Amino acid sequence: MTIKVALAGAGAFGIKHLDGIKLIDGVEVVSLVSRELDKTKEVAAKYGIGHVTTNLADSLALKEVDAVILCTPTQMHAEQAIQCMTAGKHVQVEIPLADSLKDAQAVVAMQKQSGLVAMCGHTRRFNPSHQFVRRRIEAGEFNIQQMDVQTFFFRRTNMNALGQPRSWTDHLLWHHAAHTVDLFAYQCGSPIVKANAIQGPIHPSLGIAMDMSIQLKAANGAICTLSLSFNNEGPLGTFFRYIGDTATYIARYDDLFNGKEEKIDVSKVDVSMNGIELQDREFFAAIKEGREPNASVAKVLPCYEVLHQLEQQLAA
Repeated sequence: MTIKVALAGAGAFGIKHLDGIKLIDGVEVVSLVSRELDKTKEVAAKYGIGHVTTNLADSLALKEVDAVILCTPTQMHAEQAIQCMTAGKHVQVEIPLADSLKDAQAVVAMQKQSGLVAMCGHTRRFNPSHQFVRRRIEAGEFNIQQMDVQTFFFRRTNMNALGQPRSWTDHLLWHHAAHTVDLFAYQCGSPIVKANAIQGPIHPSLGIAMDMSIQLKAANGAICTLSLSFNNEGPLGTFFRYIGDTATYIARYDDLFNGKEEKIDVSKVDVSMNGIELQDREFFAAIKEGREPNASVAKVLPCYEVLHQLEQQLAA
């Protein structure tokens, strides 16, 4: 059986998914949805996708579409995920699931009602670097004492990863912090019981904080310190330092180093070194096997409960 997929959002991240899916057997992208028709047609031609539209409803109306991957602006995620499930399609929505707790809860409720596979793109659960650390934790060989994480970008104007103007505004708390808040609880195997946040000045035109600091504590005693910035002109991306009882690990996306900056070979951890591809493989495997995926919307909901608490704290 070939799983037929519609992909919504042909921007920088949508293209990463298209590249990943090309490497997965038994999956075919049959429809591409994006805001600008000409650009969408260009991407579709490159990837051999037959159906192109600017309206998600057109793709959902296609009988052969089994599943949808949403790489659309954050503000649309929850509503579109519900729209996909209402149409009887499995859905993977890119991180974040929503930009409010209420919307995240609505998606989880719809998944329970429909019984469809609904997953959120919490990629850090799938990166080989983080999988390596998780296996050591599961084997009882490593326990996290502290995670020290830096999420640094230079984004003082509203541009995407390809240097093109964005139709929406990115967010440090609801998008970038979501990766670490979820990963910390997931790796600790323990819920977050304490969370604090402070933020820097609000940007006059973007209307968001450009700098933020978050502290977390898990029920098992592990702590996490997360620094986020859109003002950083240095190396860009997210860098994770796991400080544990038997080792220190530094994860930079799919690569892993020890505390002495010696590279650790993680090439045999999974079938690929690409976290996005591995995330997509899990989505399609869950559909084929009729099971709940890792990073299902229900499993990541606690992350959005913490983000909601932090948002309230910042507002106060």
